[in-house]
Amino acid sequence: MHDPRDGEARDASGRRARGELESDVLAALWSGDGPLTARAVLERLPGDLAYTTVLTILSRLFDKGMLVRHREGRGYAYEPARDEASHTAQRMKSLLEAGSDREAVLARFVSELSEQDEHLLHQLLSGHDGPDDAGRHWDDGK
Repeated sequence: MHDPRDGEARDASGRRARGELESDVLAALWSGDGPLTARAVLERLPGDLAYTTVLTILSRLFDKGMLVRHREGRGYAYEPARDEASHTAQRMKSLLEAGSDREAVLARFVSELSEQDEHLLHQLLSGHDGPDDAGRHWDDGK
């Protein structure tokens, strides 16, 4: 399966950007209806990858705790340990914690949201008020 976008995120040597292949493998697994074998993952990936490359990436993701695996025949079938939303939220949290100025990062993030996403964020924040925050709104500064 060939994807014309395959070369977009490659460096001058033709190699994928760091973490891109892991992200592609995770996306293939999230799009599955259940656990997938390495062969099934390979079939869902763009480009001309070797089967052993996919096995290596699956093993690395498993070792990092990002996948669970189930015995299937002589090999394994893999599935993500977390859903895509949880994974993305954790990555966003890690990036926020890595910054030196949380307020600036959050302000920039919010300022770059679409109007629809800003509205959704407002709804989510106002819907998560705890008992001590009854009546408190995210934009009133209290």
